[in-house]
Amino acid sequence: MINLLGWQLGKFYRSQRLQPALKVILGLILCLSTILMPATIASAAGDLSRQPVTEITVSLGNEAGELKFFPNLLEFESGKRYKLVLQNPSSQKHYFTAKNFADASWTQKVEAGKVEIKGSIHELELKPGARAEWMFVPMKSGTYNLRCTVAGHREAGMIGKITIAS
Repeated sequence: MINLLGWQLGKFYRSQRLQPALKVILGLILCLSTILMPATIASAAGDLSRQPVTEITVSLGNEAGELKFFPNLLEFESGKRYKLVLQNPSSQKHYFTAKNFADASWTQKVEAGKVEIKGSIHELELKPGARAEWMFVPMKSGTYNLRCTVAGHREAGMIGKITIAS
């Protein structure tokens, strides 16, 4: 697009036989707009990592040994930043698996213990007593499945739904 604009301006310069000073001024305007345009677009989109955060806590199982997510229905809004606090108060490990949801979201980071992970996340394993924080921004609306992939847990009811609204 910028090349096309430059070509059209060049054609205009030649057809109008503009004064050299005016050519320089128009050239500077073109150069500055090329430099400043990406910054303007980026600031208009906003820095997702600096948005206010909404915190939601999900327990994977409970102390009584129930194989459920508490809550098992999660609702998010596209374009808003969230901190999903995952905790496992049970005596066995559990997985928070929602690959399609993760693919529809921008992950800022996952923190667990003294480790911070950045990049794509598809599944988190929480050992007994573990806690993790997942910072993300949902990007694509839809309804996604949540499940624990430990053998027998999904069948026992450790499933859920995640909805991203526009």
